[in-house]
Amino acid sequence: MSTPTQNVPAFGLGTFRLQGNVVIDSVSTGLELGYRVIDTAQIYENEAEVGQAIANSGIPRDELFITSKIWIANFDEGQLIPSLKESLRKLKTDYLDLTLIHWPSPEDQVPVAQFMGQLLEAKRLGLTRQIGISNFTIDLMKQAIAAVGADNIATNQVELHPYLQNRKVAEFASAHGIQITSYMTLAYGEVLKDPVIQQIADHHQATPAQVALAWAMQLGYAVIPSSTKRANLDSNLKAVQLTLSPAEMEQIATLERGHRLTSPKGIAPKWD
Repeated sequence: MSTPTQNVPAFGLGTFRLQGNVVIDSVSTGLELGYRVIDTAQIYENEAEVGQAIANSGIPRDELFITSKIWIANFDEGQLIPSLKESLRKLKTDYLDLTLIHWPSPEDQVPVAQFMGQLLEAKRLGLTRQIGISNFTIDLMKQAIAAVGADNIATNQVELHPYLQNRKVAEFASAHGIQITSYMTLAYGEVLKDPVIQQIADHHQATPAQVALAWAMQLGYAVIPSSTKRANLDSNLKAVQLTLSPAEMEQIATLERGHRLTSPKGIAPKWD
């Protein structure tokens, strides 16, 4: 199995479910604390606020890594690139570091090759440095690879946490040099109450959140936790310094229970 190159920085700040002043505060605080990777999406309806927080920070653009995701309504021929340009306008930037397809087209209404082709064109035009996918199954990854080549797919961003370790998808991606980005690494806080995670955290004098994030990063995945609280943003960032032992990694591996939290009706593909 080839090890994927780290196309995406290991640690970033997510903005899912955060809007208005809440997202401005979260991103502003994150940037102040040292976050340099920001993940948003067209459907989050917060790109303009994220852009404002970034602009207000005064941090040079080349020190930042900004990701956004194309929504399913923008897949038709001739629609994807204009929608990306609109995202850039809101984010007050000339380019994204990474642009993802947020969800595959429901029931293949728009073929994978059609939207991936447009996304690759956006990369050629310099609108985005890298491109990737999100919520793609093995079958959909195969279609994306056939369309643009694995070398052009930086990451597959999927729900992945100790209770849903998504191993089949992760192994397939890894074998093709596609990095995995784990979203909801803390399973909406559910894994923080897990006795195994808590015990490991106690041993390291760390928080359960740091343990879950460190676990994912040690497996080679990128993580993008979000928080509205300064203390949590600060604490989560310290996960980068935490190293778990092979035995602890094994313990967390046993927590897999196929517990999927995100599967929007009418949008989600048939999961592996």
